[in-house]
Amino acid sequence: MIEASEIKELTQRIEKLSMEEAMGLLVDLFPGEIIFSTSFGQEDQVITQKIAANKFPIEVFTLDTGRLFYETYDLWSRTIVKYGLSIKPFYPETAAVEELISTNGINGFYQSVENRKSCCYVRKVAPLKRALNGKKVWITGLRSEQSPNRQNMDLLEWDEGNQILKYNPLLHWTMEDMLAYIKEKSIPYNTLHDKGFVSIGCAPCTRAIMPGEDARAGRWWWEASHKECGLHEHRATANKSQ
Repeated sequence: MIEASEIKELTQRIEKLSMEEAMGLLVDLFPGEIIFSTSFGQEDQVITQKIAANKFPIEVFTLDTGRLFYETYDLWSRTIVKYGLSIKPFYPETAAVEELISTNGINGFYQSVENRKSCCYVRKVAPLKRALNGKKVWITGLRSEQSPNRQNMDLLEWDEGNQILKYNPLLHWTMEDMLAYIKEKSIPYNTLHDKGFVSIGCAPCTRAIMPGEDARAGRWWWEASHKECGLHEHRATANKSQ
């Protein structure tokens, strides 16, 4: 466990650095203990490009829920070809998926928030815990602009549930910043973004958004919920004692 005072001090150092410099510092401080999770969203594609361009020794992984869009798998392939990176897949446990579907049905997540969160846990949260096990720093593509739930996140924060330091390098980037960088660097992106999809998850749980809708409105669109799957709920700020 990293003390709150250490996180605060490291945050103050990183805030003065570029993303590349900050990643380089973390690589030096935590050699072989940094991992980056990509879902192949636009934010994650920016970070993947940064890692590849600077040849940072950061492990890259993705969670394959088994219900992703074809376009996401296509982007996965194109990303590997373009950057020559190894992207390690983590899958849900077969027995857990079988039990989930036997109990709730193949599309049981539409029936209640509880059922949906059970599906997210089996397909995403449990595999994430396996992916993060033994690592010290988890890099994410979270941006504060994405949803009200993410506006109070910190650049560096302690993830209590996974016992890991979380680094959110794009936290203060705007959508315009991100799109401009993607265009400048010719970064491959999911073609669904051109069809009104902003936040892309599993195919049954994602739709395009309408003009004026919140960016997360297309996720779990049948729910009136906080639009989160549980991957980023176990947090404690740098200013809170651990």
